[in-house]
This record gives sequence, structure tokens and C-alpha cells, in this order.
Amino acid sequence: MIIDTHVHTGNMLGFEMKEDDIIYAMDRYGIDHCLVSSINAAEFTHELRPIPAKYQHSQLECLNDVVSFAKKYPSKISAAIWVKPFGEKADYDLYKVINDNRKYIKAIKFHPYHSNLPFDGKETYPFIELAQHYGLPVVVHTGGSDAASCSRVYNVAKRFPKTNFVMVHMGLGTDNSEAISLISRLPNLYGDTTWVPVESTLKLIRTAGIEKIMFGSDMPVDGRDTYLHNRRGERSLYQQYFHELKNLITPEEYDCVMYKNASSFFGIGLGTENQ
Repeated sequence: MIIDTHVHTGNMLGFEMKEDDIIYAMDRYGIDHCLVSSINAAEFTHELRPIPAKYQHSQLECLNDVVSFAKKYPSKISAAIWVKPFGEKADYDLYKVINDNRKYIKAIKFHPYHSNLPFDGKETYPFIELAQHYGLPVVVHTGGSDAASCSRVYNVAKRFPKTNFVMVHMGLGTDNSEAISLISRLPNLYGDTTWVPVESTLKLIRTAGIEKIMFGSDMPVDGRDTYLHNRRGERSLYQQYFHELKNLITPEEYDCVMYKNASSFFGIGLGTENQ
């Protein structure tokens, strides 16, 4: 079994990620469940320029889109809320939509780079308090800017010890060593495998324990066959997770990385509708 904890829909930032592509990839590559957020909630471009208002989508619109997707495929899809702390608030309407759809919503997603805000800034705290209120884990993009640094995620995780946090990418574009060190220091701080070399995942397992890592991919960022190859046609990193990793750790450890940790962490039941 496989749970992919980092999957996107949306048409933004030069990416077009369709629901049909996700279902296609799940069926072709044997993925049992995906945790999906909408890239349409991005607030700034790759160059950190504000996305013009006419192209912006509200966090409620994005949340409703992924909740609708989860309702169509309740045994396959769960929703993560990609919030917009730069331009929006954790207001009554957001609480209400979560309350009405809690069955389908499994996490709150922050992208400090595309919100152009330091994750440990005061603007994020009301959203963390919302997560704490509903017992939702917080998944955070790390890498690419100081705002999205691993150390800032560590700061917030330390400030909110009752909430669990995932360092998505474990510092994208780095050797992951800082993330691994920080994750090992706090019981409520975890990592995922999105664009993380297998060698770094093995190091995290040895340093922090098998329970501290879960599979994620960014699919379908490189198209509907992201699990197979990148945009240049080169073998995908995730083929190593599907094939080589199982020979480097025990079968039980492999199951923990690929689905058991995520099932427990996010409350995702496999083979049935989410409870």
C-alpha cells in the first residue's frame, strides 16, 4: 500500500494539475490514497511578485475544490487546506467550512515561499490555532527562501507543542542535514520524501526514528507520470522509493514510510471512506 501525502490540483505558477491526472497516476502506479491541496492558493510568483488580484483564488474556493474532489473519491482522496496568510484571515467562514467537512479535511498546508511570509511570523499564528482547534497536522513547504527555512518551522513547532508539523521537502535544494537535525529534536516535528533523496530518508530514519518520515511526491508537478519520469524524460526519484528503498530497510520499516505512518498521522483509513 502507498499513501502520497503531498499531491496538488490547480492551474497556477505555470503548472496545470488536473484531478483526472491524479486518478490516472494512482491507478497506474498503485497509489492507494492521496492528500491533496490546491496550488491555486499561491499568493506570490516564483520571482516573489504578487500574483495579480484577477488571477487570485480565495482560500475558501481552493478548499471547496479539494473537498469536492475528496467527496467524489472518498476512499482515495483527502483534502489539505492551502491557506493564504499574506492576504486572508483564519476567519469564521474558514472555521465553518472545516467544521462542515472535517471528515474529508486531514491537514492545513502552508507555503511560506509563495506567501512571501516568514513561517514563524505573527500572521501564521491564527491559522496554527485553527489547526490546533481541529486537531489537524500542519504541513509546511521548506526551502527556497529564508521565509520558508527549516529553522522557522522548528520555531513554530516548539511554540505549539500540541500540534504536529511536517517539514515538506526537508529543505528543498539542500542536503537535508539541517532538517534532519531539527526533526530529531522535537517529538511533534516530522519530514516527508518530496524531492528528498533516498539517502537523506535513510539518514533521518537512523537519526530520528522510522516514525518521523512519510512518503510525498508533489505529483502531478511533472505531469501525470511524475512517478515515472521528470519533464525531461529522466527516471523519477520516486522510482527509487518504489523499488530500491524496500531493499535497504526492513519490510515493516518500508510499510511505515510508504503508508503506515501517514495513515496514523493524518487519520486516513485505507480501503474505506474516511471516518
